[in-house]
Amino acid sequence: MAVSRRSLLVGAAVGGGLLVGWTLLPRRFATPAAPGPGDYVFDSWIRVSREGIVTVAVPQLEMGQGITTLLPQIAALELGADWRQVAVEPALPDGAHANVPLAARWSSLWMPTAAGLAAAPDSVLARRFAEDNRFTATAEGLSLAAYETPVRIAAASARAMLSMAAAARWGAGWEECDTAGGFVTLGKKRLSFAQLAEAAAEYDPPDPPVLRPGAPAEAPGQFPAGAPPRFPRIDLPSKVDGSHVYAGDVRLPGMVHAAIRHGPLGDAELSGYEAKRAQGLSGNVRLVHSKRWLAALADTWWEAERALATIAPRFRVKKPLESHRIAGALEEALRFGEGTRLAERGEPDRWLHQDFALAKRYEIAPALHGTLETASATARFENGRLELWVASQAPEAARLAAADALGLSPAKVVLYPMPAGGSFDRRLEHDHVIEVAVLAREAGRPVQLTWSRWQEHVAGWPRPPVSAVMAARTAPTGETIAWKARIAVPAAANEFGRRLFSGESAWSAAERSAGEVDPLAVEGAVPPYSVPHLLVEHVPVKTGLPAGRMRGNAHGYTAFFTESFVDELAHLARMEPLAYRMAMLGDEPRLAACLQRVSALAEWGGGVSGSGQGIACHRMEIAGRSGHVAAVANARRDERGIKVDRIVAVLDIGRIINVDIARQQVEGGLIFGVGLALGSTTGYAHGLPQAAGLGALGLPLLADSPEIEVEFMDSGADPFDPGELCVAIAAPAIANALFSATGNRIRRLPLNGGEG
Repeated sequence: MAVSRRSLLVGAAVGGGLLVGWTLLPRRFATPAAPGPGDYVFDSWIRVSREGIVTVAVPQLEMGQGITTLLPQIAALELGADWRQVAVEPALPDGAHANVPLAARWSSLWMPTAAGLAAAPDSVLARRFAEDNRFTATAEGLSLAAYETPVRIAAASARAMLSMAAAARWGAGWEECDTAGGFVTLGKKRLSFAQLAEAAAEYDPPDPPVLRPGAPAEAPGQFPAGAPPRFPRIDLPSKVDGSHVYAGDVRLPGMVHAAIRHGPLGDAELSGYEAKRAQGLSGNVRLVHSKRWLAALADTWWEAERALATIAPRFRVKKPLESHRIAGALEEALRFGEGTRLAERGEPDRWLHQDFALAKRYEIAPALHGTLETASATARFENGRLELWVASQAPEAARLAAADALGLSPAKVVLYPMPAGGSFDRRLEHDHVIEVAVLAREAGRPVQLTWSRWQEHVAGWPRPPVSAVMAARTAPTGETIAWKARIAVPAAANEFGRRLFSGESAWSAAERSAGEVDPLAVEGAVPPYSVPHLLVEHVPVKTGLPAGRMRGNAHGYTAFFTESFVDELAHLARMEPLAYRMAMLGDEPRLAACLQRVSALAEWGGGVSGSGQGIACHRMEIAGRSGHVAAVANARRDERGIKVDRIVAVLDIGRIINVDIARQQVEGGLIFGVGLALGSTTGYAHGLPQAAGLGALGLPLLADSPEIEVEFMDSGADPFDPGELCVAIAAPAIANALFSATGNRIRRLPLNGGEG
């Protein structure tokens, strides 16, 4: 009997073995999780139960962005399923669900010597890397770019197979059938998916599958704010009633809880602790230590945390991190460091060697993530096998790191993906996963490790500090004719890449990345404006503070530089800020349209002195897709400090699959951006962050949150994730509003840290 692709897929899923995937050549991947009784597997994405429940596998971390609704929604639309009968489950990392666009985007991090060969979103090298390394990481808003088409293909294949099963009963051609509401229909005849699933799983789908005409989309005008969503979030009911299970909710028989203390930032080693003080404490306390940390295990986390406070661990630190050293390193680099040109247009050397019409310096303090949940992971080590329950944006890297820490074969380590209540790129790191694996081995029983907020600040790697000089020459009529951005910032993306892809420690990665050029660390610094002569250069700097990724990443500060500086140029030219921008956006019609619309929606009054209105716009391009946003903020100072009253945002993010989730992403991104604009930072003294708790970060409370109004432009472009985009726009819009309100220009983030 001939072996078909269909029989390989179904046979592997039911009986174990391999899945077949297709690139230039057929590929085989490890089988997904075994289906339950009465489940019929159609491929690595979709299975249908005998009750008609359609379960969609999602290989991305759900961290509030709604991906566990978006991908099932795409599948339901293509399949013709009843949304009330659609379920979701996390997919284990495997090659069949590789995130190829993200692998291509990060090609410089895993293949630095020849990154250009794998940088295209459809690169064969990127695909092979992602598939071979089970790279299913969640980042950069690329979930739809990576998975919309595969999910549609899988659903179209399943639809065809269900139609074949129905057509066989009716003696008709399957092409005559359609699906809707969980039924296959032919005229007045209909059969449910439940009635057809078993037979349908035996058919081979057409190759290529026939997709429905038109990609999934919702018209923004049909779903104004407050309108009932057509596809309510799958995860919403359990989050509302408290039954949603996060990493910190895992409970295993015989499990103990662990708290931890990390050494200060610098070359720190554990030098001692008063172990005798732990005697007599409640909770059956046990201590486990490593070179740079000490953990306590007890019956409850609070007893473990209290034990650490009692025994007072001490650390010996060489060259502890100090804020003044960070500032000094940035100052030295900005003034005397060698810059590398990363973007150039026209003849910048000719136009920029003379006196500038305007030159200003901007400063960015380190920014902490401020996640609702601190790092938490659970591990069980039995009979040479390690099981992990963890929320991770890079689950395969976390799994391999844990295996390496215990000297295990990766085949002996299983990671169960858990959702996260917000991550902001913090869960791309996996130090806590390595720690809990070691603790489980030492304890001989399941362990759940939870970092305190203080330890999250001590051992979490912040968005890097930055200094930049923005300079421009203008024509007598006021328009900008030459532009220069000189940005001193650590090679933060390179550091992260070494930690993620090479397993290096934070200190080794920072040391080896020092002095390297890092285009991702200054991304977004090329303005969207038609400036004839332009130069952007990166000055690498070694600050002593390991740097990490954060929602918005480099755009979170480069947009602040750019849009604040454009506002300053408009003021210098005595031109209205909106008109000044519009005059330079001839090559960006989508962004210009957003600006025009937001000015009308927000009743823009020109940003005149005392108005408290500020305007800003920004463009992001990732994996060949682009997103555009314009915003008007209303802000002021009062006796409590800076108050943001209102933000109006208009976006062109291409085709929108779920307007309600897109609006949630915009609102969340803007609030996160307000937090970065007004707080989220810390100083460092003796190697320790000075912001000990969440309340010390100055994050916006509900009473402080501005009124937010959002509108989307109709667009047929490829979908673009709005969450990162809106983080970038908040700070410059607020800064420009404060200038119009007070007459003082603030060139530092956070904005309440001083005036320029």
